[in-house]
Amino acid sequence: MTRTRSEPMLVRAWYRQATWLWLLRPLELVFRVVVQLRRKAYRYGLATVYRPPIPLVIVGNITVGGTGKTPVVIALVEALQARGLRPGVVSRGYGAAPGARFPHQVSDRSDADQCGDEPLLIHRRTGAPTVVDPDRSAAVSTLLASAEIDLVLSDDGLQHYALARDFEIVLMDALRGTGNGFCLPAGPLREPLGRLAEVDYVLLRGSDDPIQGVRYDVQGLRPVRENDAGEQAAPLPGSAIHAVAGIGQPGQFFSTLEEAGFVVGKHSFADHHRYTEQDFAAFADRPIIMTEKDAVKCRSMAHAQMWYLKISARLPEPLVDAVAALVRSPA
Repeated sequence: MTRTRSEPMLVRAWYRQATWLWLLRPLELVFRVVVQLRRKAYRYGLATVYRPPIPLVIVGNITVGGTGKTPVVIALVEALQARGLRPGVVSRGYGAAPGARFPHQVSDRSDADQCGDEPLLIHRRTGAPTVVDPDRSAAVSTLLASAEIDLVLSDDGLQHYALARDFEIVLMDALRGTGNGFCLPAGPLREPLGRLAEVDYVLLRGSDDPIQGVRYDVQGLRPVRENDAGEQAAPLPGSAIHAVAGIGQPGQFFSTLEEAGFVVGKHSFADHHRYTEQDFAAFADRPIIMTEKDAVKCRSMAHAQMWYLKISARLPEPLVDAVAALVRSPA
C-alpha cells in the first residue's frame, strides 16, 4: 500500500504560474497593504520591539512551506560551536500539542508534544540551549535568563518584527524559487520580493554556488529506537522499504532514497504530523525509513526495523564567517 499526500492545488498553481491566479490579485493587494502597515508600525515605534543585549540571527524564508531551515540551523549551530562560540536557539514550536505550555526550555526529557518536532531535533543534534514560545521575544528572554550564550539563532521568524535582529538569513529552494512572484493568496510569498534586497544573506537549497549554495550530505541510516544501535542490520540499497515523511516537501526525501537504490513505497503525511501506532500498522512487511524530524516523534512507538536517514547541511564558509563576526563586533 502506498499513501501519498498530494500537494494542495493552490500550491501547484503558484509554482506552475497558473493564469487563473490573477483573479486573486485584489486579495493579494490587501495582503500587501497589511504587511506594509504592520512593518511600519514596528519601524516607527507604534508597536513594541524587543532588542536582546546580544546578537540575534534569523533563519527564515519569504515563501510558504518548508525550505529546509532546520538542517541549516543545526549546521550553523555546529559550525559556531566548532569556533568556540555558544549559540542558543529559539523557535515558534510548530507541531506542539494543543494546550502545550510556554515558554518551554527543551531538554533531554522533552517530547515533540511539548515543544514541536524541529526544536527537539535541533537540541538533540547540537545540545544547544533551546527555548520554544510562540512569542519569540519571551523565548529569547527565557533563554538569556537560563543559559550563558554569545548569540541567539531564531529558527524561522523573519516576519516576527516584534523581535529585533542583527542578521537575517533567507533560505530558498534553488529549483522552485519564488513561484509566480505574487504574495498570498495569489502566490507563495509572505512578503513582496523586494524584501530579499533587505536581508543580509540568501541561501539557495540545492545549489552548488560557493557563496549561496546549500547541499545536504547523507550520513546513513540510524535506528529510530536509540537502544537498537548496532543490534540490527540496516536495510541495504536494493531493498524494498516503506518511506515515511511528514515534512513540507516529501518528494525530495523520497528521491534521495530512490537515488540511493532503495525500492520505495511512498507514504507522505502533513508537515508536523503527530504520529500514532496506527499510522504504521500496515507497514509491517518491510523496513521503514523516515526523516530525522519524524524520528524524534516516533521513538516511543518504534520497533527494530524503523530507521531514519541522517543528513547534514553544508553551509558556505562566508556565511559562518559573517555570523561569527557578530559576536566579535561591538553591538
